[in-house]
Amino acid sequence: MNIYLKEDKIATRNIRPGKKVYGEQLFSEKTTSNNEVESEGIEYRNWNPRRSKLAAAYLNGLKKLTIGENSKILYLGASTGTTVSHISDLSREGLIYAIEFSTVTMRKLVRLSENRPNIAPILGDATKPKKYINLLEKVDLLYCDVAQPNQTELFMDNINLFLKEDGLGILMIKSRSIDVRGKPQKIFKQEEKKLIANGFKIIEKVKLEPYEKDHICFLVEKSF
Repeated sequence: MNIYLKEDKIATRNIRPGKKVYGEQLFSEKTTSNNEVESEGIEYRNWNPRRSKLAAAYLNGLKKLTIGENSKILYLGASTGTTVSHISDLSREGLIYAIEFSTVTMRKLVRLSENRPNIAPILGDATKPKKYINLLEKVDLLYCDVAQPNQTELFMDNINLFLKEDGLGILMIKSRSIDVRGKPQKIFKQEEKKLIANGFKIIEKVKLEPYEKDHICFLVEKSF
């Protein structure tokens, strides 16, 4: 198992045993085979839901997103790589194209990729996907966590260019980034309508409280 989920605790199987990324707790779980022979423990990294919206979504009931060991992923808004590192644990034989706009943050992301070869950092602007179109391939999952007023639009633009026909998209909406004065529920409905009007099907939607205020996670698929 590459993911550990029990009650209010979530963790991922560490692809680099003994190595932490952001000071998270490491722990081991013993495994038992069918003949009840106990084997060496599997090391996990505690996944902090207050530092990763994907962890918060899983803890709040996200069920239909499974990241395979060979998945190809495009991650928009990679930042320093907290969530990216946990996806790296899940997609152990795959590849994460991690787009980040800030040159300062990119330095930390590059350092992370030196220990995790399935992360490919790309300095780029998610609102201009054609600028990095020659740097990646079609992906199984497109993950967007870019806190901008046009985050839904840039998410759809990237999906139209990079997502495989049977792929999924995950969009983390921060209502205050779209309209600081608007009611979050109204903004969530507004963005959901945009997705549906552009040929997207909402598979799941999960609010992220108490870990993130005024946030929602949309899991979607696209009709090509």
